[in-house]
Amino acid sequence: MITIDQPNNSLLFEASILEQLPIADADISLYRQLDLGQPYDEILQELIDGTAWCQQEVTIYGKRHLQPRLSAWYGSKDLNYSYSGITVTPLRWNQTLLRLKSRIESLVSHSFNSVLLNYYRDQRDGMGMHSDDESDLGQQPVIASLSLGEERIFLLRHRHRKELNTIKLPLPSGSLLLMKGNTQSFWKHGIAKEKHPCGPRINLTFRSIIINQ
Repeated sequence: MITIDQPNNSLLFEASILEQLPIADADISLYRQLDLGQPYDEILQELIDGTAWCQQEVTIYGKRHLQPRLSAWYGSKDLNYSYSGITVTPLRWNQTLLRLKSRIESLVSHSFNSVLLNYYRDQRDGMGMHSDDESDLGQQPVIASLSLGEERIFLLRHRHRKELNTIKLPLPSGSLLLMKGNTQSFWKHGIAKEKHPCGPRINLTFRSIIINQ
């Protein structure tokens, strides 16, 4: 297993510094710390309090299970999204999400029409390995993943090349992971549950649903 660590210094990273990660068959880059206009913990609490969270049921090998996290789907009108055997209807954008969306769009030079929020309440919450390769996202989706709150380990595992080690990438509060190109075709990703107590984390994955004409 390969770990991509943070640099061993205390300097704050500016939002303009983009690190291209050396990962085969992928186009993944990382902003380690963004200027979001207010303290990260304030935004985290706004999202915890102001989001219409729900706990979805998914089907795994024919059995129904509650997801080990809370989630919410926001977006433009009529942008239903189907994944893991469920279909979600978008909620209306709120001011916090619109503000974050605008900052991220200007940073990555890409527009988004939806966002999936995942709320990891403590160490018992996680996300299984998967790829964001639904047809609604197109063949080469651009996904901007913002992390707030407790640092968690983002796992990456190649879908076909067994000789490549699983990658462990720490995602600190205020970081933005940008996945583009063929990343979803070749890699799965997830968040493992932790053995030790940890605080809440919210992850926002901004994406663009293809609108069929």
